[in-house]
Amino acid sequence: MGVLVVTLFLGVLQVGLYLHLRNVVVASLAEGAREAANADRDCADGAARADDLVRRSVGARVADGLAYDCAEGEVVALRVRGALPLLFPPVGAVAVDATAHAYEEGL
Repeated sequence: MGVLVVTLFLGVLQVGLYLHLRNVVVASLAEGAREAANADRDCADGAARADDLVRRSVGARVADGLAYDCAEGEVVALRVRGALPLLFPPVGAVAVDATAHAYEEGL
């Protein structure tokens, strides 16, 4: 009975950690898209801003596992792909793929 409770507790803890990391990455991505959409900025600035926010929020271990792609136009689309670490590293990681959009200023 105790093993079941501990396993259930660790599973809930892992889901909570994953949701927290994903929310931080998505919020940082949205801020990066807004940065890239500014009139005097480009996609590289937005990707750098998103990466900086992830690094300062949850650490380099998470940020190093992410890659950013950006497309400019009337709407800036900043996309992140990579893996979010699990609570138990030998188990592996969980993939994340998210896109944030922002309207380009000055069009």
